[in-house]
Amino acid sequence: MQSSNPAFKNDRAFSQGGYATFDTDRRGRGQAPTWGGSGSTQDMTPQQLQDMYAQPSAGAAQRGRMTYDDVVVRTGALFGVLIVAAAATWVLTPAGAGLGFVFPAMLVAVGLGIWANLSKKIRPGVMMAYAVLMGIALGAISQVYETLWQGIVPAAVLGTLGAFAAMLVAYKTKLVRATPKFVKFMSIAVMGYLAVVVVNLLVAVFTGSSIYTSPLGWLFSLIGVGLASFMLILDFDFIEQGVKNGLPQQFAWKAAFGLVTTLVWLYVEMLRLLAILRGSE
Repeated sequence: MQSSNPAFKNDRAFSQGGYATFDTDRRGRGQAPTWGGSGSTQDMTPQQLQDMYAQPSAGAAQRGRMTYDDVVVRTGALFGVLIVAAAATWVLTPAGAGLGFVFPAMLVAVGLGIWANLSKKIRPGVMMAYAVLMGIALGAISQVYETLWQGIVPAAVLGTLGAFAAMLVAYKTKLVRATPKFVKFMSIAVMGYLAVVVVNLLVAVFTGSSIYTSPLGWLFSLIGVGLASFMLILDFDFIEQGVKNGLPQQFAWKAAFGLVTTLVWLYVEMLRLLAILRGSE
């Protein structure tokens, strides 16, 4: 069967009988036409035909679609880089010496995070750079907190993992669902919280006072822990919907990055809350 499309006209697959065409040569010879011009399926044995049709269909991974395994692997890669950077900072710098580059590292990491999230292109390199810088900052901060309050870092890690597990169970059991109203509420609440954090940072720089050192500091920090925890619901929903809708495999990086940034935020809030509670003892 000749194709009228000039792009396919000289292609043998379109100029001769193919899989979806009748074998016109057999028709011209007075024989019954067959599917698949070469008649190859007629030359196959019944067992070969059975084996061919018994093969499993291509899965999401074979089709280049995002899977849960893809998200897990990329999340592990980002966390691995972050933990190595944090551990190296903790071990290789004297206590308190790393505080000097905490703010610059976090500032650049936040900038990279915004770039990675807003960019139309998936940027694994930018996400890895974020993990390195945020790991350096968290390593220095954790070292100081552990020096001041022994055992606070393991407690913060356990608290973060516990919140993660609780939110995962709540999501899987549909106790908490990412409805449009929930998404809208979280968007407004998170933006409001971040605005207060920025204002508090500016006030702390110029006056030395902070909302976290006030009598209601624990309450504000608890709100931060709650928002970060419920933000995980949106991350879980993005991952589930991405897999169901067959997003391209590269979006697994974006899903993993969102999960990592939320867990980093949750850990920082958990560490701060525990420090406030320990400081009031």
